[in-house]
Amino acid sequence: MNALAIIGGTGLTRLPGLKRTGEASSETPFGTASAPVIKGLMAGREVFFMARHGDPHRIPPHRVNYRANLWALKEAGADEILAVNAVGGIHPAMGVGHFCVPHQLIDYTWGRHSTFFEDDLDEVTHIDFTHPYDEGLRQRLIGVLARVGVAHSAYGVYAATQGPRLETAAEISLLERDGCDIVGMTGMPEAALARELQLPYASLSLVVNPAAGKGKGVITMADIEKVMESGMEQARAVINAMVAGA
Repeated sequence: MNALAIIGGTGLTRLPGLKRTGEASSETPFGTASAPVIKGLMAGREVFFMARHGDPHRIPPHRVNYRANLWALKEAGADEILAVNAVGGIHPAMGVGHFCVPHQLIDYTWGRHSTFFEDDLDEVTHIDFTHPYDEGLRQRLIGVLARVGVAHSAYGVYAATQGPRLETAAEISLLERDGCDIVGMTGMPEAALARELQLPYASLSLVVNPAAGKGKGVITMADIEKVMESGMEQARAVINAMVAGA
């Protein structure tokens, strides 16, 4: 049985229901991970948990050491990764509180360490990233969302932006013209690094706010936190059901 790793994003710094059995070091050849890898059991299955932004939540998206995080999970024994992401909704179907399991992404980030293959190489390495998310893991997640009864979209294009600021309305209009449905700040290089490590990877994205220009008034953290409180409760239920049904 594959060992599942959960990467918790904003609103999911800890994973209730995980019976802790130990932790792995956060030190890696690529620096220090956001937090130690928490090892535990859920429904009799080995599960790993990593707080992407640290515990407490203090590392902004552009400063997350994605390479160290992914390397630490691989070294701990993870076989596949489910990432939880808080996103803004661009497409009309992506309303606040809605979940999306993206099937594609576009990377608008810059200056991040985005590959393991750059120093002291025997040969240049290129990965096939045509389909950035693992389809088998995606379909399992979609099936769980349907069984749990959580409103979701089985497809979506994730726009990965630099942050930590939110986007301008003009930028969101550009992303929309590019075909993006949701926007977040942590989807890349995480997905590509998982592919380089041959770890199946999928995203459970919770829409916590209308993207800039798509809602009324100013986007506030207070409003986002209200959505995350109930949305992450649903996310935890989905994770529990996914682990139990695997």
